[in-house]
Amino acid sequence: MGRITVRDLAETAPDDVEIVVADRDIRAARAASEDLSRRVTVVEVDATRPRSLARTLAGTTVLINASHHDLNLAVMDAALAMGCHYCDLGGLFHVTRRQLRRHAEFKRAGLLALCGIGSAPGIVNVMARAGADEFERVREIHIAVGTRDRTPRRGPSVLETSYSIQTILDEASQPAALFRGGALWFVEPLSHVERVKFPAPVGPQDAACTIHSELATLPQSFKHKGIRDVSFRIAFPSELTAQLRFIRSLGLMDMSETSVDGRSVVPRKVLLALLARVPKPTTVGPRDEYEILRVTIRGRRGGRAVEQILDCHVPGKPEWNIGVDIDTGAPPSIAAQMLLAGTITATGVLPPEQVIPPEPFFRALRQRNIRILRRSGA
Repeated sequence: MGRITVRDLAETAPDDVEIVVADRDIRAARAASEDLSRRVTVVEVDATRPRSLARTLAGTTVLINASHHDLNLAVMDAALAMGCHYCDLGGLFHVTRRQLRRHAEFKRAGLLALCGIGSAPGIVNVMARAGADEFERVREIHIAVGTRDRTPRRGPSVLETSYSIQTILDEASQPAALFRGGALWFVEPLSHVERVKFPAPVGPQDAACTIHSELATLPQSFKHKGIRDVSFRIAFPSELTAQLRFIRSLGLMDMSETSVDGRSVVPRKVLLALLARVPKPTTVGPRDEYEILRVTIRGRRGGRAVEQILDCHVPGKPEWNIGVDIDTGAPPSIAAQMLLAGTITATGVLPPEQVIPPEPFFRALRQRNIRILRRSGA
C-alpha cells in the first residue's frame, strides 16, 4: 500500500512537494522509488525507534504511516516530536481507540493525526459522512466490501492476499465489533454472515464480520444524530475464508507460546515462517479486478424513514499496473495533499468522517477512476 501511495504522490502532487520514502529495508525503499515520474528521496529508518525516526525525517510536513498498525503509536510519537501532521491506514479498532486518547496532545500542538485513511477505514468513513449529512436522524450505518478478482495466475494460492497477512490473521482471529441497539458488542470473527447483492461485475457475495476501525469511530461521530446500529462486513474469497477457518481451528493464529518437543514456540510465528517459504502465485495476464465498497445508511429525513446506499466502484488503475488496492494506497496521498492545500484544517486525533469534506475528496477519487454512486433504498 505504501508503494501505491508513493506512486500516487509522484504522479499527482504539486512539483514543489518533496517526497521522502523511508523504510527499515533501504533496498525495498529504493525499489519502490524506481521508475517514478519524478525524483524522490530515499532514507533508512526504523519505525520502532521514534526519536531516531524524528531526527531523520526532521522538517516533514505530513508523515504518512504505511507500516503495520502495531507501530501506529510509535510513529505518532515521531510525528508529534517533529511537529508534523500524521496519517495512517487504520488501527484495527483496538489501536485506533488508543490513538484517539491522544487527541489533546495533537490539538495543543496544532497538528492533525488522521486515523484510518485507506479504503476501509477511510473512503467508507467519508461516504458515511456524505450520506449522514443529508439525514436529520441517522439510525443505522452498515459497511460491506466485496471484490471480484479474475486475474490469471499460476502457482499455489495459500493464504494469498494483497494486503498484510498479519492484518488478515488478526481479522480472522480477534472478536469482531458490532454496534447494536446503542451498545458495543463483540462477536466471533468471520461470523454473522450476510448475502450482499453487490452490483455487477462483483455480484452477490457472502460478507462476514471482522474486527475493523470503523466501529471505533462511527458510533461516536454520529451519536448526535441518534445512531443505534453500525456494522462492518467483508467478503473474502471463499477459498481464503475456508483456509482461515481451518488454520484458526488448529490454533495456528495464536500468539501465546506453546511447547513442542520441549521447546517454546509461538504458533503464528511458525505459520508466518512457513508461509514465507511458499512460492507466491505468478500473474500471467492483465489484472482483472473490481471492488465495491458499500455504505448503507438508514434514518429520517423530512419526518420520513429513508435509506440511502452509496457504492464506491473501484476498477483498479491498469496504467500503473495497480489493481483495486489503489483504493487503499491513494487516499493517504489525497489527504496529505488536502492538508498541504489547507482544505483540511482540523487538529487533534480524528477519524476521516470528522475531518474530510466529502465532495473535494470524491473529486480526487474520480481523477483516479474511483466513482461514488448513490441511490435510495427500497
